[in-house]
Amino acid sequence: MIRIGNASGFYGDRSTAWREMLDGGELDVLTGDYLAELTMLILGRDRMRDPSLGYARTFLRQLEGCLGTALERGVKLVTNAGGLNPAGLAAAIDALADRLGLAVRVGYVEGDALHRPDALTANAYLGAFGIAACLDGGADVVVTGRVTDASLVVGPAIARYGWTRDDLDALAGATVAGHLIECGAQVTGGNFSFFTELPDGGHRPGFPIAEVHRDGSCVVTKHPGTGGAVTVETVTAQLLYEVGGPAYLGPDVVTRLDTVALHADGADRVRVTGVQGTPPPATLKVGVNNLGGFRNSMTFVLCGLDIPAKAALVRGQLESSVGKEGLEFSLARTDHPDSADTETASALLHVHLRDGDKARAGRAFSAAAVELALASYPGCTLTTPPGDATPYGVFTAEFVPQDAVPHTAVLPDGSHVPIPPPPDTRPPESAAQPDAPATPLSGHRTRRGPLGELVGARSGDKGGDANLGVWTRGDAAYDWLRGWLTVERLAELLPETATLTVERYELPNLRAVNFVIRGLLGQGVAASTRFDPQAKALGELLRSRIIDLPILEATA
Repeated sequence: MIRIGNASGFYGDRSTAWREMLDGGELDVLTGDYLAELTMLILGRDRMRDPSLGYARTFLRQLEGCLGTALERGVKLVTNAGGLNPAGLAAAIDALADRLGLAVRVGYVEGDALHRPDALTANAYLGAFGIAACLDGGADVVVTGRVTDASLVVGPAIARYGWTRDDLDALAGATVAGHLIECGAQVTGGNFSFFTELPDGGHRPGFPIAEVHRDGSCVVTKHPGTGGAVTVETVTAQLLYEVGGPAYLGPDVVTRLDTVALHADGADRVRVTGVQGTPPPATLKVGVNNLGGFRNSMTFVLCGLDIPAKAALVRGQLESSVGKEGLEFSLARTDHPDSADTETASALLHVHLRDGDKARAGRAFSAAAVELALASYPGCTLTTPPGDATPYGVFTAEFVPQDAVPHTAVLPDGSHVPIPPPPDTRPPESAAQPDAPATPLSGHRTRRGPLGELVGARSGDKGGDANLGVWTRGDAAYDWLRGWLTVERLAELLPETATLTVERYELPNLRAVNFVIRGLLGQGVAASTRFDPQAKALGELLRSRIIDLPILEATA
């Protein structure tokens, strides 16, 4: 097997994780995922200010303290921290090694950046074979730009086992391994619905490791003595994170999530087997970021009586001052009747303004809000000081033919190796249709309680869409859930989904149902004014709803 660890799930993750993973036990490869749709926007703005930037600078600071250790122990490092400038980060690593007196061989992958003169960034999601070529070329460190997150694990496995494009099941298995560890501690108990049951209560979960075998199967684990836990449920939770239907599309393989089998394999060890793959689509996803304009926000505190009338007064006053266009009002009824203190007696009125004119969205708006302090509703106060507008981005997804992207591995000796596209592809539409809604079941005795007593959930964002995966803690509960939790029922429990297109998928092998909610996040995370702009808490909101829980013998 090849033992692949992860030390970063996003740009801003635990700064000490690289050192912890290198010191914690044996590894062959250590990966770090830094890129997300929002991150590409941040890096794009960095590059606007300084063309030499565009990569995750925190990685260099982390690497400074542990590059020597990795080289000494023969641990290969693979990261997408190159962002929009993998060549720039590779050069910076060479300079860092020179300063530290270390000899390091750095390879990088390029070709994901596409020319879009009207876009801030446009990057195709590349696969894993460029990473493998760099490792085959002797690289100690491999830097990429926009590759799929799972490719950071699939690439080293390809290099170890010599897989070809035809090894679809092995590629699919490694893709699952990569997906499971790409978000760091989320698979070891981080953000876990039942965190209170973890041995340490979820205080400091360790980072994960995937032991990937020649056939693509793997064991997910972590270093001994680290916090959190690796269980079938923590692995299930991460497997459901930011996915759609059973056909998980990738540039190298379509991974069938409905074939994944999870089995406990000892303490903090879960074996993942049975994964099947089919040929990938002929196109690559392209993430495009544009600057959408400017925005600003102010929050009013509405205390006591007549909350709706107070909110209506503010709305009318602000619309008169700055105009209606681009204004959004959100009233959070956090108030409780007959409260003994101001905070619990108060609701919050969030006011957002988005506009292409920075001046209108800036001080003109925030000053208009502040000017109401002595001329509006009784008890008028704000939680936000007046401030200027900030730019926001809009994310869209496009698709281009795989052979239109110059996927290239740049080896440590400077040679460029073109990575040909997969020779066998299939249209994704044939594998990505939602399951038909289940037929509601009846006949159970019930009791009132929160849905979360029977199910766990994990939710997240994909551009303007959100996914919501729900799994049960037993077969009887799943038999009930798949019949009960229809799209219509979801709309009752989460009313904001009622007017949106919702796709529903069943994953019986995981005892799970996954929903894809189209358009919930509008134009994407960077543009969203939603209270939970990345839909990270959507699953916990669902679990908190009080319903008629079935009384099931298996869960009694």
